[in-house]
Amino acid sequence: PRATRVDKDILQTIGKKANTVPEDFTPHRTLKRMLESRLQKLESGKDLDWALGEQLAWGTLLEEGTHVRISGQDVQRGTFAHRHCVLHDQRTYKQWTGLNHLSDKQAEFQACNSSLSEFGIMGFELGYSLEDPNSLVIWEAQFGDFVNGAQIMIDQFLSCGEAKWKRQCGLVLLLPHGYDGQGPEHSSCRVERFLQQSDEDPDVVPRGLGTKDTRQIQDNNWQVVNCTTPAQIFHVLRRQVHRDFRKPLVIVAPKAILRTCHSDIEEFCGEGASFKPLIPEMNPEVNARDDAEIRKLIFCSGKIYYELEKERNVSGKTDIAICRIEQITPFPFNLVADEVKRYSNAELVFVQEEPKNMGTWYFCDDRIYTAIRHYMDQERRCTYVGRPTMSSPAVGFPLVHNVEQQNIIAKALE
Repeated sequence: PRATRVDKDILQTIGKKANTVPEDFTPHRTLKRMLESRLQKLESGKDLDWALGEQLAWGTLLEEGTHVRISGQDVQRGTFAHRHCVLHDQRTYKQWTGLNHLSDKQAEFQACNSSLSEFGIMGFELGYSLEDPNSLVIWEAQFGDFVNGAQIMIDQFLSCGEAKWKRQCGLVLLLPHGYDGQGPEHSSCRVERFLQQSDEDPDVVPRGLGTKDTRQIQDNNWQVVNCTTPAQIFHVLRRQVHRDFRKPLVIVAPKAILRTCHSDIEEFCGEGASFKPLIPEMNPEVNARDDAEIRKLIFCSGKIYYELEKERNVSGKTDIAICRIEQITPFPFNLVADEVKRYSNAELVFVQEEPKNMGTWYFCDDRIYTAIRHYMDQERRCTYVGRPTMSSPAVGFPLVHNVEQQNIIAKALE
């Protein structure tokens, strides 16, 4: 596959064009400040946010001649008002889409706000991606919870279409997910359902891991990722098109950290910059210690990492390492084993904010066990930390949610 990194000057040029409105265009004053902030971040190369990660991925693909299309409920603004890829003049009401004003040779960008029919709209986009496999086609749920309205499309076509009809599909699902106290209808994209439908064997380590061999993903029916940095979303979206085959991509997307997670521009353009299926411990104080002194190794996925990191910094516990599993399937068996080897004296813990019978726990537990058995000839299991088994994805009261969340973080770091 082609590299996903892009030169710094190209990124800055695309970002500047996409965020500089015409002189006769009057954006909302709040959005004017947002555009100015984006330009400052691009100029400094520091603290690029999620919206810039998306925008730069799309912009660079457009300049390479790849048509990019995203549809769903409120995708132009973004459900959480982070994206604003289509702006409206406050005087004339005319629209302006910066990503369609990059160059004369670029491909077309489309952002289509849709009706509240997950089944119909996802079905249309699935057909669009099959008809035009060289485009990046994205369907975004307003909240990930609402994806269940399209369950028939997922079960009958997306998860198994290649196995049934030998038709490869590169459709991307963006599913906002995260436990923020918003209740059972606004917390979970039911990632466990997508993982249950993965045809990856939990007891077998695929051949070719750690090399350029792409057999693992080609043998898998789809990909499920939970990106925690803007650079990760940038690379995974570009990777989706740069491969010479197509697989559906399910992105468990963040909500609460859209503005607070950041990447420097070097993570987009630096030598070897690419998507990382697993992000190891990044805290310099923890990494300064001898690996043998680390008493606990935490595996997690998604935005709970930031809550764990924040509390760890407050408590000053530098003898606990935290690793993020960013690509859940195909599972990074070899990278997980590398972390267990590195922290050979550490207790293994898996932390999630979802209930025990949901989330990624059951999927990852068996695979972590298999990775350790295969690469280290040991039999070790992770201890589970998270919510207990539940029928509902989440509680309905924010105060109860907060107590639950605090208990998870405290137990994980005890």
